[in-house]
Amino acid sequence: MRELDAIISQYELLKAKGTGVVLATVVHVEGSSYRRAGARMLVDEFGNITGAISGGCLEGDALRKALHAWHQQKNKLITYDTSDEDDAVIGAQLGCNGIIQVLFEPVDFRDDQNPCELLKKIIELEEPVAIAIRFNLDRSKDQPGTGFFIRQNFEIIGKKPEKELMDLILNQSYSALKDGKSLFTELFLQDKTEHIFIQNYQPPVKLIIVGAGNDAQILAQQAGLLGWDVIVTDGRPTHANKERFAGSCQVIVSKPEETLENIKPDNRSCFVLMSHNYNYDLAVLKLLLPEKEVPYIGILGPHKKYERMLGDLNESGFELKNEVLNKIHAPVGLEIGAETPAEIGLSILAEIQTVLTGKSARPLREKKSPIHEKKDNDFKKIKV
Repeated sequence: MRELDAIISQYELLKAKGTGVVLATVVHVEGSSYRRAGARMLVDEFGNITGAISGGCLEGDALRKALHAWHQQKNKLITYDTSDEDDAVIGAQLGCNGIIQVLFEPVDFRDDQNPCELLKKIIELEEPVAIAIRFNLDRSKDQPGTGFFIRQNFEIIGKKPEKELMDLILNQSYSALKDGKSLFTELFLQDKTEHIFIQNYQPPVKLIIVGAGNDAQILAQQAGLLGWDVIVTDGRPTHANKERFAGSCQVIVSKPEETLENIKPDNRSCFVLMSHNYNYDLAVLKLLLPEKEVPYIGILGPHKKYERMLGDLNESGFELKNEVLNKIHAPVGLEIGAETPAEIGLSILAEIQTVLTGKSARPLREKKSPIHEKKDNDFKKIKV
């Protein structure tokens, strides 16, 4: 289960019990930090935590700050400076060297547009959205918090601010959706300043595993740990069943030519063909070639199998352009010396992650620049 799903699931339980909760959100990071902007955790009035905003170093103090915000029923912005080695609050010598802004929002169950309700709607939509979170680095000012989100069709869901501010936020939100990146904006509006975190939210990766063998079981489990939505499809009911694939994994029994009848591919849908049946894999590959949005198609097996597939596709009249061939990864996975099914699963998932993020998969020790690009955290200043 993804962290955000766990947060909303816990929110629903606490709401039913009438137990007070506070949502904590990282809204900006300057420098290094274990978690980036958009990380969240839920704290209830008894001090129980779901989710995380750091690797564990901030949670203790953040718990106290959350309870303070709950008792005051007021949004609070707290700054954590992990570069201060003498900071007794969060522990000395953390080595993160970052300044982290965390927004604490007490949740009003009576408000059907409170931050958690908005996040719940976002999860249900299963599509990219831009989430607008308003705050102020001057902590003496009001902290409006998580107010609304914008869908790809430009529909606005939530509480809109005044028109002039709304128009500015909309322009930034459209940019975030178009570029697929979160943005930070510092608005100078007449006599006031406001900071806005526009989070580019992406739904979970959808991993479709074609084949329900023993190795597919392990791959499905590993992908589930990453919070990905997993679908397993196979023509053998003896293999494709919920006894073999437990949890939230969806299992479909179908003929290869019917694979997409119950699956709607999009730009977060990644396919791995590992049925160990050449004709089955080839039939599914033929279905996937016209699907332009699919970013990744992995094929288990040696080079010879893939070369044979290309030959059969050519004979069948398929036009194999570079844009299609570039998203086919055969043999599937990164070269990490994988031998066991679990190691092979690791290499496959790592390769999918690099494709979706556009990264090189090189060792981080070879990267001379910061792990996270600092320019992505800069506030874009807009004066009105």
